[in-house]
Amino acid sequence: MHVVIVGAGEVGTSIAATLASNHEVVVIDIEADRAEEIKYQYDVLTITGDGTSSPIQASADVAKSDLFIACTDDDQTNLVACGTAKTFDAAFTIARVKSTDYLHTWQRDDTAFGVDFMVCTDLLTAENIVRVIGLPAAIDVDPFAGGLVQMAEFEIGEGSPVANQTIAEADRFESLTFVGLFRNGDMIIPRGDTRIQPEDRAVVVGSPESVQAFANDIAPDTTPDKADEIVVVGGSEIGYQTGRILEERGLSSRLIEQDPVRARWLAEQLPNTVVMQHDATDTEFLTREHVDEADIVVTALESDERNLLAAVLAKRLGVDRVVAVVDSADYVTVFEELGIDVAINPRTVTAEEITRFTFESVAENIAVLENDQAEVLELELDEGCALVGRPIQELVDEIDAKFVIGAIVRDRQHVTPRGDTVLQPGDSIIVLVETAFTSELASMA
Repeated sequence: MHVVIVGAGEVGTSIAATLASNHEVVVIDIEADRAEEIKYQYDVLTITGDGTSSPIQASADVAKSDLFIACTDDDQTNLVACGTAKTFDAAFTIARVKSTDYLHTWQRDDTAFGVDFMVCTDLLTAENIVRVIGLPAAIDVDPFAGGLVQMAEFEIGEGSPVANQTIAEADRFESLTFVGLFRNGDMIIPRGDTRIQPEDRAVVVGSPESVQAFANDIAPDTTPDKADEIVVVGGSEIGYQTGRILEERGLSSRLIEQDPVRARWLAEQLPNTVVMQHDATDTEFLTREHVDEADIVVTALESDERNLLAAVLAKRLGVDRVVAVVDSADYVTVFEELGIDVAINPRTVTAEEITRFTFESVAENIAVLENDQAEVLELELDEGCALVGRPIQELVDEIDAKFVIGAIVRDRQHVTPRGDTVLQPGDSIIVLVETAFTSELASMA
């Protein structure tokens, strides 16, 4: 594919890195230094200039593009860039936006702005937060096959019931498959005799019920219900959307917002949420309001520094589980090393959502794991494709790559894969694969 990306920030760079090895990628950025850096790092063509400009887009051959992605940090720039691209008959345009107002306009009329697909960073991040809240001990959760299958990643603590067990011993759930372990930065494809070590990150795929049961097994009594205390720190758009989605799920929360005008607006919009107008980094206030007794605290303030302070304060007060929004991907490791349970980077979430469009509709869904070491793909198998009619063990023996088929959806029913399971036309398979082999495996479907 010929892909044009406007914006060489974290989102654009992540997408370019994924596509560069198998597609013709052109990146447009207004800053020459940033364009030059990505050019040599990922061997892509770069153009310095305004991505909304017709002459700049013409020099990027937008007219022959299969995919046009506008993912700068400015909503209006992205929308104008997509509108301009449509004057060149760009095949498919994707715009990244933060404002849900633009998203709602586009949802009412999907021809608006010249955008074929719109990704709303703040809404995606809030949805990701709520998925993580709903699954105890998970640090990443993604639905597949219309919700029939879940992928979840768990950090295995020293006292976890599965620590030091083999995969065969830990695999106690009928519809669950261990598809990967990440240890000291390396990916391990687990076998029955592979031993799970403390501090490993385990990736499982299975029915939502089996993933929930596994989560309960390694972190009992932590699944949130209506009686649990959930506190959202910060009434940013992400904080508001998190509160709104929690209300939709029947999980009310308390929300702390310092600005009185914003706090009043939030109280009007979230009738089942207790909105408190105060500085969320005031330790005396947090203690007085018993935030230390909360089961989950989500920090969604406007800056990484304040989010880090609020998250660390919550942990020191004794909060069981803290989920923090981290705007800069470089800070994610810092948050985790300081003991924050889950650090969610909106740009990574956005890049992942956009990336799923790069497999020319072969991959129905995609999740990126551990700094792009591996990806979880949902592939629909057509009649005559290279994977159909063969048992899984035969494919594993023949294909020289790290991959594991974690689940099969056949006739809307979940099928747990085994070595002798024969793949059939129409099957949807959810597979973990090393990133370098992603495109090749997708092409076999």
